[in-house]
Amino acid sequence: MLYRLACMLIFSLCVALSSSAQEAFNVTPNKGEGIFELLERHDIPKDFAQDFIKVNKSKLGAKDVLLSGFQYELRKAWQVIEKEEWRTYSIFGKKHEKVKIIDQSLKGGVFYLVSGHGGPDPGAVGKKQGKELCEDEYAYDVTVRLARWLIERDALVYLIIRDDNDGIRDEAYLKCDKDEYAYTRGKVPRGHNDRLIQRTDIVNSLYKQNRSASYHRMVAIHVDSRSKKENVDVFFYYHHLSSTGKQAANDLLSTFDSKYQEYQPNRDYRGNATDRSGLFVLKNTNPPAVFIELGNITNDRDQRRFLIVDNRQALAKWIGEGLKKNFERGR
Repeated sequence: MLYRLACMLIFSLCVALSSSAQEAFNVTPNKGEGIFELLERHDIPKDFAQDFIKVNKSKLGAKDVLLSGFQYELRKAWQVIEKEEWRTYSIFGKKHEKVKIIDQSLKGGVFYLVSGHGGPDPGAVGKKQGKELCEDEYAYDVTVRLARWLIERDALVYLIIRDDNDGIRDEAYLKCDKDEYAYTRGKVPRGHNDRLIQRTDIVNSLYKQNRSASYHRMVAIHVDSRSKKENVDVFFYYHHLSSTGKQAANDLLSTFDSKYQEYQPNRDYRGNATDRSGLFVLKNTNPPAVFIELGNITNDRDQRRFLIVDNRQALAKWIGEGLKKNFERGR
């Protein structure tokens, strides 16, 4: 069966891994090797560890340690993973490129993800410990994490602004560069209006190609810049003429509110969803759109939201859950 993949993600569909792993029946661990290292040596994702443990449980020591003098079965265990679907997306980087399709809860949904700025325009720039924090880098990292989360649920995802050598990055300080480009259009223009026109034209062209789909959302992700003293929560914009865009913004807002109640019950969430119809991408893109501001890049407290990798992953996950809520609400 062929699966529709986002055309902008120029990499192959992968439902099986290397032939060497398939051919291996019994393998002997190297000295000091753990399960993760053994699997990696045979090109098997770490996610497969629990299946490996089930197959080889009788040969494992305390805390599932590999024991010397034993051989471990891979082919028998491999039959488990062959029933699962894995896809490979090089845009996510070597560490994160293998994506397991965990369910089809977003199948039929089309998402156009636009990370803010890029190319010659870094966007807002903050500073921490003498290092520059560029808006486009942090917005991009959250965006590609969101793309991966959506693909795991079988959504069709278009990444409009791309950087082939960044991938999903797990370090705090993301290097500022200018090599981002626009899907199908190449170089990002230097002029502000030209950049906005370019990305909205791309979204509208892709939307036209996918008009038969029953659910479309354009999501623009940015990082705000305000006074250093101003601590702000994640907030959302929509166009007042788009009731579906407004509903998507409100579903995202309610998701973030519930997450703050769960994880920070002693602190009020002060995000909001408001009309910003004058924003170019909200005014000129055809699919229902939401514009997200992740926080103030110059504020010390907000910077933790970007610098801590687990926080960037949480942002992507919560945005994904909000979009999933909106998808389930209806087209």
